[in-house]
Amino acid sequence: MVINMKELIIVLLRTVFFYFFVMFMYRLMGKREIGQLGVVDLIVSILIAELVAISIENTEDTIFMTIIPIVILVILEIVLARIALKSKKFRTIFGGKPSVIINKGVVNYKEMTRQRYTIDDLLLELRQKSIKSIGDVEYAFLEQNGKLSIFEKKLFDKNYPLPLIVDGEIQTSTLRKIKKSKVWLEHVLDKNEITHEEVFYCFYKGYKLFIIKKSDLIK
Repeated sequence: MVINMKELIIVLLRTVFFYFFVMFMYRLMGKREIGQLGVVDLIVSILIAELVAISIENTEDTIFMTIIPIVILVILEIVLARIALKSKKFRTIFGGKPSVIINKGVVNYKEMTRQRYTIDDLLLELRQKSIKSIGDVEYAFLEQNGKLSIFEKKLFDKNYPLPLIVDGEIQTSTLRKIKKSKVWLEHVLDKNEITHEEVFYCFYKGYKLFIIKKSDLIK
């Protein structure tokens, strides 16, 4: 087999170029690790990988035919991320929403079946987080990126932040846990001259309320 040095050099140069180019594109998207990728981000990542692989192999084609679609994909991802930041409905449609796998120490087998999440998967996650028993877990959520967020019962016995409002929606279960009512919460919000629809995130810690308004987010 005769090695064409010219083609070899072109492939090497393209590989190095796309390494730094793709790294720059991901920096623009603001992703630090693959585990943080949602469905839309994962699709963009797969498409970028395919485009780069094709471009490296087809040395006769200009690299601009690869750069242009990658730039378009990154711009599209950034625009969708901006829309998702402001619209919960959009986030739910394109990114899904967390699934409750354990609720107050009880395993939700129906939801596990719907998500095709096995008991072995659950036990593996618990072992990796050094949790000995399902009974030690108060809540467990299967996030949109496939990771399991676990909240142990012992955390709720301490001064742990509890969410009262998430993206404008009042968390009634948390209110019951701290023995408060919606009237009390609305009264506190009125004193701060804000409605619960305007709240992005509000949590209760140390008998105090901490509020992050939607208007505080980067526009």
